[in-house]
Amino acid sequence: MIKKKICILGSTGSIGRSTLEIISKNKKDFDVVLLSGNSNIKLLISQAKKFKPKYIYSNNFYLTQKIKYFCITNNIVIINDLNLLNKIKFDITVSAISGIAGLLPTINIIKFSKKILIANKESIICGWKFIFKEIKKYNCSFGPIDSEHFSIQSLIENKNKNLIKTIYITASGGPFFNKKNVNLKTVTPMQAAKHPKWKMGKKISIDSATLINKVLEVIEASLIFKLPINKFKIMIHPESLVHAIVQFKNGLSSMLYYENDMKIPILNSMYNNFSNLTVKNDFDKRISQKLSFYRPNLKKIPSIKILGFNKILNETGFVLINVVNEILVERFLKKKIFFSDIVKKLLNVLNSKKVKNFLKNDKIKNIQDVFKAYNFCRKLMKC
Repeated sequence: MIKKKICILGSTGSIGRSTLEIISKNKKDFDVVLLSGNSNIKLLISQAKKFKPKYIYSNNFYLTQKIKYFCITNNIVIINDLNLLNKIKFDITVSAISGIAGLLPTINIIKFSKKILIANKESIICGWKFIFKEIKKYNCSFGPIDSEHFSIQSLIENKNKNLIKTIYITASGGPFFNKKNVNLKTVTPMQAAKHPKWKMGKKISIDSATLINKVLEVIEASLIFKLPINKFKIMIHPESLVHAIVQFKNGLSSMLYYENDMKIPILNSMYNNFSNLTVKNDFDKRISQKLSFYRPNLKKIPSIKILGFNKILNETGFVLINVVNEILVERFLKKKIFFSDIVKKLLNVLNSKKVKNFLKNDKIKNIQDVFKAYNFCRKLMKC
């Protein structure tokens, strides 16, 4: 059996590490050809020693200088531009660079990939039409590996979309759901990043605590599956075992249940759901466990109000929502604002005259317009 050539953008992040964990247990199936990182030099070198890639990609000059000697002595080519890749075709690319920084690498790697698995919701939200254009142009297959979108795809694949009544995206509720006497002004970044069910990076964990991640996931799902935003609803499900529910017009509903382990959607996406591998599934042990579902309270979870801002729910608005939130989370992690300020300030900015005027006059026509909107946000927030 010929090993599949693998490229991992963002190999030092949580998705990248989970992917490499799968590969390390199935070395006969995969050959890691490219790894990439940005700041975690120690881990990137450790990964390169173990998986021996041909390439390391990074556009971080500091990192490049730090690992240059390592790459020379280990016959690894270090590149700062994916377009420098020549005459190579990856069987699978996992795109997991965090934030809007992942957009251009995602677009640029598609021409070198037979299949791309995307875990970077910011890239999809800010530039889906450009990603999709490249996917079609280069006949590259696509799969989302966020647990919710992987689950939706599994549930509606080969189904008539006209039969879909509602798609519920589930949320754990974050670390403060149903916690009484929590003063959100005194919440620390460490407390907010302590997700009750998943092990994730800081930024996505903070987004989970504010439930902004679910707002972004609804937008992402709307783009990927070509369905209107009002087809989606957010449902609080603290057990995090059901990852999506699809309600059909014919009276049937389907849901996808699996353990809260990101390796499950990643592995099934890499093997096209045909793997003979055994993965942990404790359903028989949980058979008496209660599965609870709650409608979100808008007073307690105001971030969901964004999905009612019809005038901002367009390509330009999606970029603004994503980037302003990214800036505010940065500030919270640096302890410059309170946790409660993230959503409060985000809603205020989205309702501002400057944003409304920008939305009227600036449309996303090309990839440069995405970064124009990004720079507008940085300037607006005085970064």
